[in-house]
Amino acid sequence: MTRQRPRDAPGARRGGVAVRPPLTEREIDELQRLLDAVPPPLDALDVSALDGYLCGVIVQPKRIAREHWLRFVVDTDGRPLPAGYDASRLRALVGRREDELRRAIERRAWFDPWVFELADDDGAPGDAVFPWVAGFAAALETFPDLLSLDEAEVIEPLALIYRHLDPDDLEDADALLAEIESLEPPADLAEAVEGLVRATLLLADAAGARSAP
Repeated sequence: MTRQRPRDAPGARRGGVAVRPPLTEREIDELQRLLDAVPPPLDALDVSALDGYLCGVIVQPKRIAREHWLRFVVDTDGRPLPAGYDASRLRALVGRREDELRRAIERRAWFDPWVFELADDDGAPGDAVFPWVAGFAAALETFPDLLSLDEAEVIEPLALIYRHLDPDDLEDADALLAEIESLEPPADLAEAVEGLVRATLLLADAAGARSAP
């Protein structure tokens, strides 16, 4: 998993508001345990899919209220948690990651996607980024406003992300598939991750995602 964090230091302030620190490795592991502990039949995202999902939420043309998108973190169908289930810590950790990503994306700054190297070194770069991409795609399926923008502005960055999906899963997307065909496959995981970040920032440009004044 990439770990470049050249952004705000813990305790820094922007616009008079304290910036919450990025999640530590230990907190990311804690978040994964909390997601794993969500009781069935709910189907929670894992941390990598969560990260892609958050990016897909943030680059929407209109800001989506946290309470609206958060329910799809603990269940891909948006079903509610059982009555009395304490998800306060889970929500807090997810909220901190959302804040970190939103700061970076709104400033068009580099961020480190939560992408994990596979134990099998023979795997293709797309295998490692697939959970992140699946989470991003889930966000756009749930909140499709981004896809209503001018195709010319979004097709290239979408292709950089969706090239890691099975073409059979991209129905009625001939233009997108053609754009994907025109791309060279990433040479390694670092290049694949760079493509995810670049695509996210390009989509933020297309959607006009900016920080609040």
